[in-house]
Amino acid sequence: MLDRLKDMEERYEELGRLLGDPEVVADLAQYQKYAKAHADLQNVVSKYREYNQIIKQIDEVSDILDTEEDAEFLAMARTELEELEPLKIRMEEELAALLLPSDPYDDKNVIVEIRAGAGGDEAALFAGDLLRMYSRYAERIGWKTEMLSSNPTGLGGFKEVIILIKGEGAYSRLKFESGVHRVQRVPTTESGGRIHTSTATVAVLPEADEDTDIDINMDDLRIDTYRSSSAGGQNVQKNETAIRITHLPTGMVVTCQDERSQYQNKEKAFRLLRSHLLDMKIREQQAEVAKNRKLQVGTGDRSEKIRTYNFPQNRITDHRISLTFHRLESVLDGDLGELVETLIASDHAERREAL
Repeated sequence: MLDRLKDMEERYEELGRLLGDPEVVADLAQYQKYAKAHADLQNVVSKYREYNQIIKQIDEVSDILDTEEDAEFLAMARTELEELEPLKIRMEEELAALLLPSDPYDDKNVIVEIRAGAGGDEAALFAGDLLRMYSRYAERIGWKTEMLSSNPTGLGGFKEVIILIKGEGAYSRLKFESGVHRVQRVPTTESGGRIHTSTATVAVLPEADEDTDIDINMDDLRIDTYRSSSAGGQNVQKNETAIRITHLPTGMVVTCQDERSQYQNKEKAFRLLRSHLLDMKIREQQAEVAKNRKLQVGTGDRSEKIRTYNFPQNRITDHRISLTFHRLESVLDGDLGELVETLIASDHAERREAL
């Protein structure tokens, strides 16, 4: 690992020199290529240099312990060494994580699809709670959200709701949210005070780029129009503005009816279709990689129960990593940071072990 890091540092310094070369500066395409490569290496090289400083300090303290005779000075050196050793180990773990093969889709925006599962009206209300959780989390980080499609219920929940979350690294932080989410609580409609269990499914898709990620053959599509309708069954308007696109080779169907313009609904439907096709491509790649090993965090299996939200005990449990918090309200209010970071760290640990 250290040899590889040394090579990366040398390449980083070489790129820095090239960026100052007048011939490179005059060639915009070449300059941009080198600038991107330089920026991509900056984080790992910076961490590697911090690590080298710690190694240097450890060597200096070790020399003092070998040569110094003053008892008070030796005690100070031992204390410093006790602080430096754990820091060295932690930085080695961070460097190992930085050297893992990167997910090419990590920086993409995400499309989050939430659907009510078992539990009727209560499941639809829980889907609304999950929508609020992800929206508030995005707001905390400074990301933007956009409603793509929704099918609300009369009680304020959603049979289905789809949002786009725009922000740097959105997919890297939310991709482990795919799966079945389970809630245990007393529904507001329950007069007897009995606890009900309901579910909602979450699918997190990287937003596909129209020009680079997915090439769609228009001959493979059937596009239908129909009248949009509200939760109460009334026509939003009498024109056929809603769009249904069927991808014939896969049988995949996407719909969009929220906008009043057929053009806008079609544009959103195509965004959904491209992202679903990209997600299918990613899952096929993951299945190939995971053929001989089972990743607990990264499978993204839609049928896997990943998390339970227990209201009577104020408890939220992620079953993949056996992590439990007793602050359910704050998590549902968007305080997902610690949970997200733990899932990412667990995924890195599994991937390091696999390598």
